[in-house]
Parts: sequence; structure tokens; C-alpha cells
Amino acid sequence: MSNATSSQTNITDGQQYRGLVEVLLFSAPIILPCCVFLFINATMFFTLRSKLLFRETSRYILLYNLLFADTAQMALSQVLYILSACRVMLTYPVCAVLTMLCVLANDVSPLTLVLMSLERYVAVCYPLRHTAIITIRNTEVAIIVVWAISSLNVLIQVLLLLEFLFENLQMKEFCSIENMLLDPVSNNYDKVFTCLLFVSAGVAVICSYIGVMVAARSASTDKASARKARNTLLLHLVQLGLSLSSTVHNSMLIAIYKVLDRKILVRIQIVLYVCIIIFPRCLSSLIYGLRDQTIRPILLYNLCCQRRRSISVSVIPGKAKISTCITS
Repeated sequence: MSNATSSQTNITDGQQYRGLVEVLLFSAPIILPCCVFLFINATMFFTLRSKLLFRETSRYILLYNLLFADTAQMALSQVLYILSACRVMLTYPVCAVLTMLCVLANDVSPLTLVLMSLERYVAVCYPLRHTAIITIRNTEVAIIVVWAISSLNVLIQVLLLLEFLFENLQMKEFCSIENMLLDPVSNNYDKVFTCLLFVSAGVAVICSYIGVMVAARSASTDKASARKARNTLLLHLVQLGLSLSSTVHNSMLIAIYKVLDRKILVRIQIVLYVCIIIFPRCLSSLIYGLRDQTIRPILLYNLCCQRRRSISVSVIPGKAKISTCITS
């Protein structure tokens, strides 16, 4: 009897060990890129706060807000993924907090892209009035409005969920935004709001792009500035497209699951998660960090974890003494 119990215990431990190894192998290709992108975004945060120029320029303030929303969305998505991979079942109130924070950050991103596109439009089409229109105060007010609209959407979704959150505290499925849409009204509202949000954002960015294209043909417009603004707006459209695709990520997986084998589905899921969920949240750092001539040298310097060295030379009779002072 003792040998049977010991054998059963060994089998259970072996299954748990294999389960743990499977979770680690499955999660590693996703966790590693996420950690790299979080490091890049964190370095970008530090870079944008390191210079007075970045803290007092409207487009860099908008970029900081976009980075904050994207980083929060990336971190929260990773937390939900790890909980799902480890087969951790949450209660509905806890899951509601996590998913609503995801919704908040996900709504802020496209709205901030709209503000950044309008800022580029004003800079190219109305260069003489740019400093009067795009002020620090107006930028801060616009950011507050963006967060207020996103928070209002979250509040409405929470009100629609209240009657379900405390009926059965323990969830029967893994925590995700789709599993929190318990009522058809909530599901329909989420689809309508998402559609309106991305259609409005897309129209705003496209109109800004057309305005820049028209202005670029004018003789009084700086051709290099207009071309750079046009390319930036195109990248914003790509960001909007990737953000929109992230909202139908789970629906895509469900459709693929009906056609393909589970092993192939796992590989596709990893690729889709990295490309659709994680990578777009780091795209802002890559776009502005590498294309902006002001940010790029400082960002690359910080990414390489270098330290500034100031070399002071003091001349001593008969020889020169060089002292190196390393500062952070």
C-alpha cells in the first residue's frame, strides 16, 4: 500500500514537473520579447524625462502619453497571459479590474495617435501659427480629454457588468476581456464603441495625411518637413491597423482553432501574440526613437548603458595629468 502511494505521488510530481516545463517552454518565446520591449520603452521614458527640451515640447509630451498607455497595455496583457498559461482562475472582480485597465490603456493609444497626427498637420500646414495653437497648456488639456473619454467608456462597461460581477465570484474560464463580456448588451456596446473609435481615429489620421500632401505641393512649404510628416502619418495608420487587429486577436484564434491542429495553433498563437499584441506597443519607441534626430543619439546612448565621461586635463610642470570623472 505504501509503495502504491509512493508510486502515485511520483507520478503526480512527474506530471506537475512536465506541466511546469511545458508552461515555461510555451511562455519563453512570448515573455522574452515582452521583456525586451518593456526595457526599450522604459529607456524611452527615461530619455524623454532626461532633457528639458523633451519635457517642454508638445509632440514629445504626446509621445510620452502614448508610451505610457502602450507600456501599461503591454504589461497588463503579459500579466493576463502568464495567469492563463499557469492556469490561474481569478475572481470576477479581480479580473474586471485588470481587464478594465487594459481597456482604458487600449482606448488612450488611438486617441493619442489622433492628437499626434493633428499636431503634425498643424506643424506643416500652419507653421506660423503652430506655436500659438500647439501650446503646453492646450496639449495638457487635450491629454486630459483623451483620458476622460477613455475613462467614461470604462465606467459605462463597469456599470453594465455590475449585475454579473457578484453572482458567481469565481470565474470558470481564464481572465480575458472577451470572457468579461457576460451580457449581450456589454458585448454589443464594446463592438460599437471600438468601431466608432477606430473609424474616427482612422478618418482623422487620413485627413491629416491628405492635408499634409496638399500642403507639400505648395511652394512655401518645407519639402523635407512635409515628407517626414507624411511618413510619420503613414506609420500612425499602421499603428492604428495593428491596434485594431489586437481587438480581434482572440476571435482570430478561435477561427483558426476550428481548422488547424493544436500544435500548429500554439505556434501561430505565439507569432500572433508577439506581432499583434506586443510589437505594436513598442512601435512608438522605434518610430520616434530611431527616426527623430533629437531623440536617437540619447536613446541609443541610454540603451547601450553607457556613462558619460568628462575628461579634465590639468597641466603639471613637466607632464600633463588627465583625470577622468564618471558621472551618471
